[in-house]
Amino acid sequence: MAMDTKLLLILLLSSLIALFSACLAQSAQGTEIDPELKTCKHQCRQQQQYSESDERKCLERCDRYHRMKEEREREIEEEVRRRKEHEMEETGSDDHHRSRTESKEEEECEEEEEEGNPFVFGDEQFERRVETEDGTVRVLQKFTEKSKLLRGIENFRFAVLEAQQHSFVSPCHFDSELVIFTVKGRATIGLVGEDKTERFNLEQGDIMRIPSGTPFYIVNRDENEKLLLAQLHITISIPGHFEAFYGPGGRDPESVLRAFSWDVLEAALKGQKENLERLFGRQKKGSIFRISRDQVRSLSKRWEGPRIWPFGGQGRGPFNIFHNKPSVSNDYGRLYEVGPEDQSDLDNLNLMISFANITNGSMSAPLYYTKAIKIGMVTEGIGEVEVVTPHMSEEQQKRKKSSPRYRRVSGRLRPGVVFVVPAGHPFVTMASRESNLQILCFEVNARGNKRLAFAGKRNIVKAMDGKAKELAFMWAEEKLNAAFSREEDTFFPGPQNHEEEEEEEEARRAEA
Repeated sequence: MAMDTKLLLILLLSSLIALFSACLAQSAQGTEIDPELKTCKHQCRQQQQYSESDERKCLERCDRYHRMKEEREREIEEEVRRRKEHEMEETGSDDHHRSRTESKEEEECEEEEEEGNPFVFGDEQFERRVETEDGTVRVLQKFTEKSKLLRGIENFRFAVLEAQQHSFVSPCHFDSELVIFTVKGRATIGLVGEDKTERFNLEQGDIMRIPSGTPFYIVNRDENEKLLLAQLHITISIPGHFEAFYGPGGRDPESVLRAFSWDVLEAALKGQKENLERLFGRQKKGSIFRISRDQVRSLSKRWEGPRIWPFGGQGRGPFNIFHNKPSVSNDYGRLYEVGPEDQSDLDNLNLMISFANITNGSMSAPLYYTKAIKIGMVTEGIGEVEVVTPHMSEEQQKRKKSSPRYRRVSGRLRPGVVFVVPAGHPFVTMASRESNLQILCFEVNARGNKRLAFAGKRNIVKAMDGKAKELAFMWAEEKLNAAFSREEDTFFPGPQNHEEEEEEEEARRAEA
């Protein structure tokens, strides 16, 4: 009996030990360090040439990359969760229920309910593709992820590159057509061809097209000012997706060549594996890093004075939008434009680029584009945009059979905010009383596009024949002409300034 009791106690104790060990193993598994992070930190500590400061910076870069990776994974999980919830809500709603077997074409014709503002994008909609101590590349989310109303620009992506003074942006190529606009700073860009590299200087207002697959590097040649480039990618391989491919490189940025087998690299480069490992193991500074004044000087192209040709005209290279006369200019704003008819590269891409500088307290006319889809980024100042759309289903449910219902979508504008205006949608941009509002715009599908206004010197109501106007408004032609008689073109005083104008006019009439 005593032996049975002892045996029972031994078995019980063994079970408890096994259970405790399993719990410890499960706990350790839950807190296990990410293997990628572990490998990154191990490589930092193994670099014999690293000083203590270099090793610390390397470890910090590993932690920063790991945090960014976790954030991206959480964002993906959250997006999947939201989509599932949205699908469940649609499936459970009798009013919006439809068969899963409906064709895609019929599905796209359905009006969809949009939450929030489908046309304005803030900082939270940007993903940091590159982040080093000396620069960043931020890429805006796919337009169609914000709203299916933006399917017309599904193949386009918007990005912003920022580089510190005297920094170098490593050579790479994209699987997309790229158009860049120099928002701020001075740079040199090198385009690598089959047998030589062409270098061009960039300054504020310069536009340049970089064909798909063309390797290029950038140098911020200014030692006092950051470089800021706006980038429009026209995707090719996968609609709405693009990637950078670093040829010359090492571990960070990683060279695409490292992905090949060593047998292939040894044969292609006529080298031994040990030598090739050293060749591809030296670069660990990231894709944007600071360089010396002498290195900047050796990479920068000698200044040749202002360029007068459009790119694609007399010479390949950048073209400055501010070297053209403004298409509209008055006390309330200026508009600079370069379109398909001005040079061949933009014609090939069916693209127009414009830059508006709206005077503080002023506004643009209520207008719309007949064909082009407007992608705007605020470069300076604060203000507001209003877009009128019939595509919000909340309003469409109330529509009359003879007329759609419209919704005004408003958004605050500040530097870095991106907004989209679909073709045919009337919109207004207004500058605050405190500062001018400067807006860079890429206008997609620009060939044959017209800008039609509802107010100002050239407006479609004034151009309409008298009887049609009277029937449309059920109002006398003389009164209509008076209501649409403002003589300024495109830009005029905003709401607050207009109130002051009316008060001054009333004061003058009272004195008289």
